[in-house]
Amino acid sequence: MNLNYAIFRSEPIMNTNDLSQIGSHNKREKKAYQSNPDIDITKSKDNIELVPLAEKYLKGFDNLTKEYKKEHEERMKTERKSRQKKYHEMLNSSRNCVADELMFTASPDFFKNMTRGDIKEWADTCMEFVYNDLGYTKDQVLHSVVHLDEKTPHIHCVVVPLVKKLDNRTNTERYTISKKQYIKDKIQLSQLQDMYHKRLTDKGYDLERGIKGSDNKHIKIKEYKRVTKKLNQELNVKNDRLDKAMNDFDEKMKTTKESLFVGKDYVKVRKDTFDSMNNVIKESKKVMEMQPKLQTIFNEVDSYANSYKSLEKENKKYEKEISSLKSKNNSLERENKSLLYRLNYIFEVFKKFLRKLLQRGNEDTKEETVEIVKDCYNEEEFDMNDVVGISRGTTKQDELFDYVDAPSYLKERVRDYDDYEYEKDKDDFELGM
Repeated sequence: MNLNYAIFRSEPIMNTNDLSQIGSHNKREKKAYQSNPDIDITKSKDNIELVPLAEKYLKGFDNLTKEYKKEHEERMKTERKSRQKKYHEMLNSSRNCVADELMFTASPDFFKNMTRGDIKEWADTCMEFVYNDLGYTKDQVLHSVVHLDEKTPHIHCVVVPLVKKLDNRTNTERYTISKKQYIKDKIQLSQLQDMYHKRLTDKGYDLERGIKGSDNKHIKIKEYKRVTKKLNQELNVKNDRLDKAMNDFDEKMKTTKESLFVGKDYVKVRKDTFDSMNNVIKESKKVMEMQPKLQTIFNEVDSYANSYKSLEKENKKYEKEISSLKSKNNSLERENKSLLYRLNYIFEVFKKFLRKLLQRGNEDTKEETVEIVKDCYNEEEFDMNDVVGISRGTTKQDELFDYVDAPSYLKERVRDYDDYEYEKDKDDFELGM
């Protein structure tokens, strides 16, 4: 019974800082890895570079996405200074990932007795999956390496899902980084894992497809129960057959009245007794054949138990961090509410100040104020009602009403009211100045 599994995972890399750290790990740029005792740095020279990368990950990333970077920098030339962002700043502030790390491996026993060349052939099959099934081109692969300096060989393949998509706002094609173009959701990921398993088995690799629709811990428990139940049933059947064969042999021996010895080395017995004895031997062998399978199960369970202990330890650490982050988040929310209240107050004062400038400023001041109001409207900092409230009853009312497509009935409605409002606000304005 085969208990080796084909494993394929996908992990998005959300910012360039994480990409840099992952690159340092994958390329073994550190002299020691105290946080990961499984790494034997003396064996790192044996790692297999499938898609080499001479420079560091960030430089390689910039080279791979240079057209995207060029397009972004051109676009920034026409943006207001306050809205300009550097390339990496733009990437890190977006909701998209900057790259995707694909990891391929299998159960440890799968790699037993494999030569370096055998592992390279398996790795090449994995890369065929990246190109032919996932659909990445070689130009989109930043780096791919087989780590042989850890307990179980595995592949880290970092891809950059750089694509051109239609921007509906400008009706032009623009570069973007979109993992969803290759792995849309969990359903598609499951389908891809089916395809990965098939590609390996078509090449002759004896690997099982993992159980679908559950996390790693529950997969292992369910699989363990399924396999042990089947083995127990098989073992019970073989034990029953052996018991029956032993009982039959005992009965045959009771009815055997005599045995004929021929020389020192041979004995003559009845054929049915001899057949019973052979049957006992055959059934005994079948039971003995079960022992390696049972031992494999026990080894797997022991391995899983150790993994779970490690995971539980990590989970407790993360729970503490999450608790601390929640506390900080609550504090930040309180501060945010206070800041929002103050900003709203300042914003209202700012709108009133602009209105006063349109009412009492000279012509140059009014022109500058009109441009400020239009700019705020364009940036969606003001809506139509804000512009109407600021400009109503002033000499710039018609210009600004037309700019925001305000309903025409508002122009007639506010004139008399604003003459009164101006007199009412005049003293306050002068005091405020």
